[in-house]
Amino acid sequence: MTIGNTAVEEAKGLICELCRLFYDQGWVGGTGGGISLKALDDDGSERIVMAPSGVQKERMEPRDMFVLDSQGNVLHTPEARPPPYRPPKLSECQPLFTSAYELRGAGAVLHSHSLNAVMATMLDPNATEFCVTHIEMIKGIEGHGFYGNCVVPIIENTARECELTDRMRQAIIDYPQSNAVLVRRHGVYVWGKDWIQAKTQAECYDYLFEAAVKMAQLGLNAAQPPAPLIANGAAQQGKRHAENGVSEANGVAANGVAAKRAKLSHAALPRAIVLDIEGTVAPISFVADVMFPYARDNVAAHLEAHYETPEARADIDAIRKQAAEDGAAPIPDATAGKEAVIAAVVSWVHAAIAADRKIGALKQLQGHVWRAGFRSGKMTAQLFRDVPDALVEWRNAGIKTYIYSSGSREAQHLFFGHSQAGDLRPYLCGYFDTSSGLKGEAGSYHNIQLTLGVDDPSEVLFATDMLAEAQAAQAAGWQAVLVARPGNKPLPENHGFRVVESMQELLKQ
Repeated sequence: MTIGNTAVEEAKGLICELCRLFYDQGWVGGTGGGISLKALDDDGSERIVMAPSGVQKERMEPRDMFVLDSQGNVLHTPEARPPPYRPPKLSECQPLFTSAYELRGAGAVLHSHSLNAVMATMLDPNATEFCVTHIEMIKGIEGHGFYGNCVVPIIENTARECELTDRMRQAIIDYPQSNAVLVRRHGVYVWGKDWIQAKTQAECYDYLFEAAVKMAQLGLNAAQPPAPLIANGAAQQGKRHAENGVSEANGVAANGVAAKRAKLSHAALPRAIVLDIEGTVAPISFVADVMFPYARDNVAAHLEAHYETPEARADIDAIRKQAAEDGAAPIPDATAGKEAVIAAVVSWVHAAIAADRKIGALKQLQGHVWRAGFRSGKMTAQLFRDVPDALVEWRNAGIKTYIYSSGSREAQHLFFGHSQAGDLRPYLCGYFDTSSGLKGEAGSYHNIQLTLGVDDPSEVLFATDMLAEAQAAQAAGWQAVLVARPGNKPLPENHGFRVVESMQELLKQ
């Protein structure tokens, strides 16, 4: 993260303003809590300005601030004010703040004793993390979306705050996508790239903590996504019928589905939707400019780290077999040594990516490399803005949605589990890759249909940006639609297929 150009003196005044604000919110009463900001000194050196400990937060003044260097060494100690003011002390939060600066490159770190944060840690006394999903304010947390899981690690409290440092550092390492750490029965630490983001995220986290606590009082679990609307409707109506001694759950559910389907379109709706990824639900540029380069640049390190594992050996064996079938330069066997094998595999992978080959051996290894990228937070899948809402709407209408891509099923699972809108996997019913057949062959779609459980192939709707794939699906009896998105190649003329520009148009005739 980049450092802001806030001057040291300005940072001192800003901390005073924030402390007064947080005091009014009940976050830093009784001299508790703390704030620190990064700033640039007159000579351009990086400094950390930190609120003192043991001082009434609502009455602090700029002259009360400590100034530290980037390693946490004190450069300036404020002078004591006359009694009854207590002498300023460096906060025991200092090493914990430093952890966020060092491990996350934060520009500001806040610590509060918010009652909402404390209560959130007590929802489950044995939980090691707090989780919430499908709450609007999740979108205020960097890297998170409405449909995803917002997870915050919970560490146990200690008698002295400085003794929390090791636990704090480990939590930051273990949860790379979290921008906060909860301390049980104590409070929360929140950071951001600058004071604005840190403040915004602190307020959003506090809202989420309060929402989870109040939901628990209503018997709701904030960590669970809501059931489909048809299920909610069936449950409510079924309850009313049960009170009258009538059991009509199946009828109610059917009516709920019918109502939803009628709302979407007057035409007959498919029982299943199958989606391509690249150029259909995600920009081609993300796959070409982010995912492929990440796999190319990290495959060597991945193989170095996992060479002895059964998974890596299977990946290498698959590539060795494919190289032999291609008549390409052979991949040496294990007797040639680790370095020689990895060098040959990396060379083959680079060539296969450059040629944009859609083959299982490449996709399998790419998926394993991407796994680390998605889980570490270094990659977040980009989707077109209309996709998440469409997935929700289709599920609520009782339509099952699947993915069919040349990428491995594991890669697809990771992609939709780590999107900028959050975890969308609850809205998908399955994943298909080239193990079901090549996407340009009609037989592949017939194989997939057998898994979908539909009575007739015409009950399946396929959306893709590739004409050959649409033609193959149509030949198998499926409905097929072509998708035109920014960055896609122009579609040929007179192709005979309906064209949509958004997933919201998919079910409109």
